[in-house]
Order: sequence, then C-alpha cells, then structure tokens
Amino acid sequence: MRRTTEAPERHLRQADPVLGSIIDDVVRANGGPLTVEPDPALTPDPNLPSEHFAVLLRAIVSQNISNLASRAIFQRLRDRFGGTPPTPQEILADDPDELRTSVGLSRAKTASLRSLAEHVSSGELELDHLHELSDDEVAAQLIAVKGIGRWTADIFLIFHLRRPDVLAVGDLEIRRMVERAYKLPGLPAPAELERIAEPWRPYRTLACLYLWQWAETARQS
Repeated sequence: MRRTTEAPERHLRQADPVLGSIIDDVVRANGGPLTVEPDPALTPDPNLPSEHFAVLLRAIVSQNISNLASRAIFQRLRDRFGGTPPTPQEILADDPDELRTSVGLSRAKTASLRSLAEHVSSGELELDHLHELSDDEVAAQLIAVKGIGRWTADIFLIFHLRRPDVLAVGDLEIRRMVERAYKLPGLPAPAELERIAEPWRPYRTLACLYLWQWAETARQS
C-alpha cells in the first residue's frame, strides 16, 4: 500500500521520534509510505466483504482462529446461503444447531451471529447510519452485540469505515511492538498505550498501520 503525500508521516515523526524511526524503517522496506486505503488496482477478495453486515459476520467468524481457517469457514457460510453472505433475516430463520455444524462454528460464535442479526433486525444497530456517528458511538453500538469486543470494533473502524484516528488498544501485536520500540518492561496496559499514543493524534490509525507493518517486516528479515 503506497501513497504520494507524506504530511501525516511528518506530523508523526515530529510528534514522536521513536515512532518516526519505525516509519523510516517501514518506508525503506515498503518502497514508500503506507495508506489505509485499499489499492484500486487489486481484484476484490470475495473473502473480504464490503457490506457492513457481512464485514461484521466475517469479523465474528475470524475471532481467535487463523486467517486460513477464517476464510474456509466464511466460504462455507456463504455456500450455505447460495454463495452470498446471509442477511440478518436469513441468520435468524436458520436453525442454530444446523448452522453451527454445517459451517463449523462454535456455539459462542453462532450465538454472536444471531445476536448481531437480532440487533440489526430490531433497529438497535442501524448499520446504514454508522458513518454518521463518532468513533466512540460506533464502538458502543457494536460492543452491545454479544461476542463483539473493543478489538473487533476498532478493526471495523480502521479497515472498514477508514476512520483516521483509531488506536487499536486491544491488539496484541500493537502492544508487543510498542513494548519493543519503547523498551518497556512488559506489554503496555490500555491506559499506558493511550498515553504513549497521545502525540500521534489525529493519525493514530496510520501509526497502527506502521506498527503492524514493522512487525511484518521484522518477521521477513
């Protein structure tokens, strides 16, 4: 992922020299700056849906399993409903046990899918209006669904709604990279991570992308 402007990077470098060094490492390895926007030249991945409800279905399916397993389960979920992600009404009309066994879901994830469908069907979660809400309001609505926590809400805000100033405080890799970069004695608690990341505003999403990519670069070296 590349971008031509570097104004956000200049802000982050000036605000936090430690993060600035990470940005420099990633830019060198990547051949240019990162962006939260997807590359329009790439063919869309059917396992990465674009509709709000389907994105949240995929997020629940993906919790605590590998990406390979997640793709397989989400494919089976689509296959069960004619090759497309199910609607809230289709989830609620399906037999929970049959859905669970045919797709390969746990009981907890099946309950989470139904909770999401119930919240959408009842109007408690108005997906069409999420773009009008603040980050905290979006997170509060999502976390009200059984099985959706802050990490899932943050990932939804970052990668689906493309919000520019989200700090993924619950992400283990972000915490590990901050521990390493700032030479902390252990993984930072959410409050400590918030304190360290305060200078990154209003580009905390981009800072997270650099930390994730820094981790990936380290694995490849």
